[in-house]
Amino acid sequence: MWTLHQFPLCPFSRKVRILLAEKDVEFAMQLAYPWEKSDELMDLNRAGQTPVLSGERGGPLVDSTVIAEYFDETVQKSPLMGSGASARAEVRRLTIWFDQKCYAEAVNPLLLERMYKRLVLRQPPDARMLRVAGQALAQHLDYIEYLLGERRWLAGGSFSLADISAAAHLSVADYLGGLSFDGYPDAKTWYSTIKSRPSVRRLLPDRMEGLSPPQHYDKLDF
Repeated sequence: MWTLHQFPLCPFSRKVRILLAEKDVEFAMQLAYPWEKSDELMDLNRAGQTPVLSGERGGPLVDSTVIAEYFDETVQKSPLMGSGASARAEVRRLTIWFDQKCYAEAVNPLLLERMYKRLVLRQPPDARMLRVAGQALAQHLDYIEYLLGERRWLAGGSFSLADISAAAHLSVADYLGGLSFDGYPDAKTWYSTIKSRPSVRRLLPDRMEGLSPPQHYDKLDF
């Protein structure tokens, strides 16, 4: 069986967890905090980052998109990369958008200010940085709203890795109290639909020790 080295508020680990659940791939979980730089995690991934999948012949697998494409190629159930070169290119484009741009501009600052500073550094958050992250997050919700004005799902007519990636990042922002869908009705409906999927519902009860989410966080009707 595979073992996923992760921590509850790692959006990239959430992305892998959702994908593995969609593919019906069984896996165990091992708690790993990148900032602790444990020997086990560093041996598996010299970058010291989560997620990492270990335990199967040919492992470990490192990087959430590498892991996602590995299982999309090796497990036929629930294809998530799109059908045809153009569709796959759009899925990859949007996956990169959320994994790089949304993470850097909005989710990572929220993790730094509301998780890492509180739990590790024992410092208060920087209100200015929280405002900047909130503004960036609103821009990404606006982009999601735009995409859904023309499509059923973010990358086109079918549920894909792009939806999984976006939902993983937004779920972390939601846990940290940084997400508001006011003014974004299509994005809210899309996110509610995503939260209703069994693959996502199973991770919503998870909690980061010492940090509780808002009351609406794990409710499907929010």
